[in-house]
Amino acid sequence: MSELSPLSLTKKTQSTAATSRLLVLSNGHGEDAIAIRILQELQQQLSPEIFALPLVGEGRAYQKLDIPVIGSVRSMPSGGFIYMDSRQLARDVRGGLLQLTLNQFKAVRRWVKTQKKSGYNVKILAVGDIVPLLFAYLSGCEYAFVGTAKSEYYLRDETGWLKRDSQKARREGWSGSVYLPWERWLMSRDRCKAVFPRDSLTTEILKQWKIPAFDLGNPMMDGLNPSFPLQKFYTSDTRRQEIERPLAVTLLPGSRTPEAYANWEKITVAVSALMAMFREQDFVGHTSGNVVFLAGIAPGLDCNILAETIKSQGWQIVPNESSPIQIPDPQALTFKQKNAYIILTQNTYNDCLHLGDIAIAMAGTATEQFVGLGKPAFIIPGEGPQFTPAFAEAQSRLLGSSVILVKHPADVAVEIKTLFANPDRLYAIAKNGEKRMGKPGAARRIAKCLMKNW
Repeated sequence: MSELSPLSLTKKTQSTAATSRLLVLSNGHGEDAIAIRILQELQQQLSPEIFALPLVGEGRAYQKLDIPVIGSVRSMPSGGFIYMDSRQLARDVRGGLLQLTLNQFKAVRRWVKTQKKSGYNVKILAVGDIVPLLFAYLSGCEYAFVGTAKSEYYLRDETGWLKRDSQKARREGWSGSVYLPWERWLMSRDRCKAVFPRDSLTTEILKQWKIPAFDLGNPMMDGLNPSFPLQKFYTSDTRRQEIERPLAVTLLPGSRTPEAYANWEKITVAVSALMAMFREQDFVGHTSGNVVFLAGIAPGLDCNILAETIKSQGWQIVPNESSPIQIPDPQALTFKQKNAYIILTQNTYNDCLHLGDIAIAMAGTATEQFVGLGKPAFIIPGEGPQFTPAFAEAQSRLLGSSVILVKHPADVAVEIKTLFANPDRLYAIAKNGEKRMGKPGAARRIAKCLMKNW
């Protein structure tokens, strides 16, 4: 059979796009964001007309792209964080989760039936975990799956199974994979045309069950470019740069209220301990004597509440221009105490990730993105519902050596000092972050694969 010419492929793609409909199912704020990155890439190609159904939350990310939302949407009390805490699941059930799920499933079946009756070729892209994957299978359509929730790194690394003592830990790997047999069954059906795991190790394991898994990276690392060239802030003399520039510490309290405010209280305890340690100026090789804490604050949080917390600890508000690190956010709030600065910003999240040498974090996606840039994060267990001790422990397995789990905030400073005394460990962390999270451009690669396979 002769190969199709580029012109023939283009005509075929145009024809397919004109007669196709794509429904995206996602189940969480982070999953919505990942789906959006893929859809933006699809929209730049000759993609089918796109619809969406967010199974958790209200789907505002889709609305911003003018993607029609089908069916019922509603925010649940847990915000989607039910897998670590059965109490959150109980709250959601009382809040109408079961009825909402049933209504959403009926909406999917009704939409598929209507589109097929109109002569369209219907595809489904499931993003998240088994719930959207199961919906996709039960729809009767061809589907693809972006697995954001699970990774083999929770159970093993490239050298073998992780050593864990608890009985629960031993049960988790009973089927030979972090994905359970029924999940693998759904991914191995003929109508499942592509599976996009979050890392290379998970892809390799899934292929053992004849699952059409593609190792194309993690869309979580897309769209993180800073608003400026990094060297703009420092001198061109690298050696002098390392001597003169302040230590930059990124603070990531999470995005969920009111949990993030409680997380912030813990993080500020770690900040105070680090400031006391930093008075020994040479402990990290930065002789400028300054430390700048860059707080990447989610838009949904109230910076005034965070500001009151640090003011009560002796921080004084100062002009933004006084900080040794400048960020392009005129709305940022800058505070000073002795030779340290805290900058609260809600508009330069990417810059906070890139400028930070280390992070003190109590967040999910944000911690993973920081680690993916090749940097170490110190994480502190919180009260939840998301960043619980169980979540923090699981995150330390997922991200390996790139995260240091510290039980008490005041101990973060000692752990930082220990880390910076070991350059070989820092080098290993840089390599580990890229391996665990992948290189940017995954959304574009996934979009191209979908167009090719559909």
